[in-house]
Amino acid sequence: QVQLVESGGGLVQPGGSLRLSCAASGSDFSVYAVAWYRQAPGKQRELVALITMYGGTAYTDSVKGRFTISRDNAKNTVFLQINSLKPEDTAVYYCNADWVVNRLYAGEYDSWGQGTHVTVSS
Repeated sequence: QVQLVESGGGLVQPGGSLRLSCAASGSDFSVYAVAWYRQAPGKQRELVALITMYGGTAYTDSVKGRFTISRDNAKNTVFLQINSLKPEDTAVYYCNADWVVNRLYAGEYDSWGQGTHVTVSS
């Protein structure tokens, strides 16, 4: 299991942008599919974006058109570009990685990082 560290969150006004990073430590992302999740206050964790080891991407409908997931295998990093931020995007954002894509959709992992906080407020 690869060690992952999320970063890039912060306090942003509605309509602003953030670029989140999911960096591997002690391994590389080239053989993994990677997914971003978020957990808003009082809600369950939700998968928002996924990128496969081949570069294919998928998004939940609520973020499609505003969020873009990408990867830089040379830097062992996956990014989540978030544009046109809305207050409902406020959440803690997490990433996870797996060779099996279906397990990422299930999201049933024992190991999660501390995440990175995104707060959208004027």
